[in-house]
Amino acid sequence: MTSIGIMTCGGDCPGLNAAIRGAVFRARERDATVIGFNYGFEGLVHDKWTALSRQNTWEILNRGGSILGCSGENPFRDNPEEADAAVATFKKHGLDSLIVIGGNSSMGTALRAEDRGIPIVGIPKTIDNDVEGTDITIGFDTAVATAAEAIDRLRTTAESHDRVMIIETMGRDFGWIAVAAGIAGGADITLTPEEPIDVAAVAQAIRVRQERGMEFTIIVIGEGATFKGEDVQYGSHLPGERYLHLSGVGAALADHLEALEPLRWKLTVSVIGHLQRGGPPSAYDRVLASRFGVRAVDAALDGHHGNMVAMRNGKITLTPLTEVAGKLKAVDRDLMKDAYTFTESIRS
Repeated sequence: MTSIGIMTCGGDCPGLNAAIRGAVFRARERDATVIGFNYGFEGLVHDKWTALSRQNTWEILNRGGSILGCSGENPFRDNPEEADAAVATFKKHGLDSLIVIGGNSSMGTALRAEDRGIPIVGIPKTIDNDVEGTDITIGFDTAVATAAEAIDRLRTTAESHDRVMIIETMGRDFGWIAVAAGIAGGADITLTPEEPIDVAAVAQAIRVRQERGMEFTIIVIGEGATFKGEDVQYGSHLPGERYLHLSGVGAALADHLEALEPLRWKLTVSVIGHLQRGGPPSAYDRVLASRFGVRAVDAALDGHHGNMVAMRNGKITLTPLTEVAGKLKAVDRDLMKDAYTFTESIRS
């Protein structure tokens, strides 16, 4: 009987369990078995795994996170011993292929595994939606919906107290979440990593709103945003700190605005952070992840290794891992232009 391995790599996001479930159900249909490796490639290195079946996956469709656990470990980067151990584990279980559910860095690890002789099929997931080769990734829709709901809720406080409400979303490299949530939540100003922030222009936009009688302003800012004239990225792992510090740019914007015009505005910063990654997946993410899981098994069993399942122009297809690994997908320019339509002008 054909046997397939599956793992969830990198950070968690809504929809991972739906993808696992879709893969297991399809594999059973095609008389194949599935084992799940715990904590991504770490489980492959240390031979930590779980047998998967319809019985232990049928009710995980709506669960957030991953029943297999997540890890961003890359044994194929600089550790020959761990790389050899991963290959040995794959062979030990007599697997025919390995499905890797992950983001852009995990697809890079998957390609290295493929180069070491492990037949790979990838499934793209990340709330950031920045994986090259696919129009959308598992988790993005849920993250945007969560961020948009947060904007809706924070707007009522901003209106009631005439506040400038700065809402910091996730999105380290690109502003997919900030842009989409900004449109959906009716943000007055949207700031993203794509373009350094001109604080003076932001301040002017707030003043213009006040002159029009709108005493409150909703600003959405992606965590990876930077400021003109500064060489600092706030959404990063700060040197010397043992914990992940993936926020701070919202507070920095508030500091810059306060320094520019002290006591002029009542500024409030809300970092919604990991709320965007947790919780049940949206209906769209459940459907997308389930279909990706099914197609990944088909690709694995039909010999289409070295590819990532993808959504392109409304159709599920395959994208070679060589076109995905080491690349990031910038926010669609049309989406950016539409976002600017609904926000105050802060660009020359």
